Amino acid sequence: MLKNEKGFTLIEMMIVLLVISVLLFITIPNVTNQSNSINSKGCEAFVHMVEGQIEAYKMDGNTDPVTIDALVTGGYLNDEYKACPDGRAITIDTAGKVVTSN
Repeated sequence: MLKNEKGFTLIEMMIVLLVISVLLFITIPNVTNQSNSINSKGCEAFVHMVEGQIEAYKMDGNTDPVTIDALVTGGYLNDEYKACPDGRAITIDTAGKVVTSN
């Protein structure tokens, strides 16, 4: 009665699990590296956006020195945008350049 039933053997199932495990070991480090790259590029884009808001702040007749708090108060930045997406704090130096903390 059992000879007519079709199914996978234990060896076949173990081979499938081995293949899946190998694929996971290959892809997980790549995903981690891409996540770090995304955070880095996200911070670069954020810095460029803040630099644009500094220029808009100056064009509207506001004076130097520009601070992050002045941009938030003036409505040029939201309060939640005081740091990069990866958590690094941003500040504006005396030359008006956006600097990230390491």
